[in-house]
Formats: sequence, structure tokens, C-alpha cells
Amino acid sequence: MNAQAKPVAVVTGASSGLGLDFAREAAADGYDLVLIARTTAPMESLGSELHTLYGTQTHVIGMDLAAPGAGASAADAIAKLGVDVDVLINNAGFGYNGAFAQSDPHETSRMTQLNIVTLTDLTRALLPAMLARRRGRVMLLASTAAFQPGPMMAVYCATKAYVLSFGEALAYEVRGTGVTVTTVCPGATETNFQKAASIDASSTLMKSPMMSSAEVAKSGYAAMKAGRRVIVTGIPNLIGAVMGRLLPREIVLPVAAKLLAK
Repeated sequence: MNAQAKPVAVVTGASSGLGLDFAREAAADGYDLVLIARTTAPMESLGSELHTLYGTQTHVIGMDLAAPGAGASAADAIAKLGVDVDVLINNAGFGYNGAFAQSDPHETSRMTQLNIVTLTDLTRALLPAMLARRRGRVMLLASTAAFQPGPMMAVYCATKAYVLSFGEALAYEVRGTGVTVTTVCPGATETNFQKAASIDASSTLMKSPMMSSAEVAKSGYAAMKAGRRVIVTGIPNLIGAVMGRLLPREIVLPVAAKLLAK
């Protein structure tokens, strides 16, 4: 394997929103990048921008991460680049707003594939080499939705609960190895997520204050560098996450349903 001039960070879902901003954080921190998403043009544009700013070398992999087997395919594509991965930022994911019984089963399947299976498979593929080198950082992107069930976004909230549970357990497993696992839990963020999830502009969620994508990425990246196990970005979101865990479900469920209602 060729010697690397810089350490390498892999960022999934890097064509928009938080993925772009996580990539910017990593480049500013001295990493070369492997960016993976279905749409390549924004990643290529970002690569040019970051090369000008920081001298970053960027590899772009165009791939549908919601397709079956995508985690293994992404790992194979990374292996062909001949780089050691020092940081894995599992950012890719999407949601769907609406009653489960009326949801598109194809989109529900794609959501669980991307949010759970691809994230798990790619982490499994890249983690052993980090452990062997006794250095590395893994970030898993969950959500404040991980802390309580969410009627009208039942599957999405369940997938993020999986990510949080998986991330916390994995962080414990790798303690003392030189590798850390950080699960980042943003609340509502100014990205294209809400539009893609068909969340109505009149909903309570859309009227709530939102952190910018850049703010969330900065907080999440700093937590990963510090080796924190979990971070909920923003004090109001942290309060909401704690209340979601502590309050009886008889209170949490109707509140969540009202927040997410179309």
C-alpha cells in the first residue's frame, strides 16, 4: 500500500447538507477525503473547492447507498483506492413522513437499508483495520428521533434508535484500543432532509428553531475528535432528548405525533 501524504476520511451522503459540512470540517482538519453518494457533481465541486482551500485530495464514488449490498460495494470501492481509512463518517440517511400503513413499501425498504444495513456493513468492513492500526474514529449519525418513538415517522425513528444503540455498544467494545465511536444526534437541522421526507411546511417541526448544517457538523466533528460516545447537538435538543427518555409514553407519543403531523 502506498504511503499517504495525509490521513483519509470517508464521508457518506456527501452530496448535500450535513455530509458536505462534515467533509469541510475534515478537510480543514488536514484530511484527504473519500466522498460517497449517488449524485457526483456536488461532490466533485466540493473537492475542487477544498483542494483550493486546503490542498485536499478527494476521491468521489458515485453509488446508491440505499441499494442492497451497498455497504460491501462501498468497501470494495474504497479498497481499490489503496488508502488507509482513519475516519469513517456514516452520515447518509433519509426519512419519510406519513402513516406507516399508507407508506411506500419500496421507500421504507430503502430507508432501512440505508439507515441501518449499509451503515452497519460499512462500519464492519472498515473497523478491523482501524483496530489493527490502533487508531481511528467512527462517527454514526443518529438523531434526537432516536430517543423516543415517532408516530408518522415510525420507521425513521426506529432506524435512528438502532443507530444510537449500536453506536453506544460499539463505543464500549472498542474502548482502550485507540479507536473511538461517536454517535451524533442532531435535532431539526436546516438541510434538505425535511423536504425529502415530505414534512409539511405548516407542521410544528418546521416552525421550530433549527440549527444550521454547519453548526451541527462543527459540534459533531468536535465531539468525534474528542472521542465522545454520544452528543446531542444544541441545548434545546438535549433537553428534548432527555425528556423523551424520562416521560411516560402516554405523554411522549401524542406530543411526537403532533410535532410530526402533516
